[in-house]
Amino acid sequence: MKYHHLGIPVKTALKDEKYLPNLKIAVSGYGRNPYGVEWMRYDDDAPYPELVKTVAHVAFEVDDLAEAIRGKHVIIEPNSPSAGVMVAFIEDNGAPIELLQIDHSIAEEGV
Repeated sequence: MKYHHLGIPVKTALKDEKYLPNLKIAVSGYGRNPYGVEWMRYDDDAPYPELVKTVAHVAFEVDDLAEAIRGKHVIIEPNSPSAGVMVAFIEDNGAPIELLQIDHSIAEEGV
């Protein structure tokens, strides 16, 4: 497991955010912040648990997503937000944790 980023939910638009309509989320800093911080602004009707939309999460890159979530409390099932990337969220002691499996040969640069 390797640290990937810290995700911080925000309520107001940031100047450099990128809107992802298929995910109903705007992101800022992803792949560009030197500290691995990503700010996320969720649409009101974004289909994510309140825990994810309101509490900061830490994300880790894993080699095998299925193995990493086995036996864990999964709150967002494995899905692919972009080519070469599979993600899932678990809840651990009341905190959301994101796990990513990335195929760097086809994933967008900076992921």
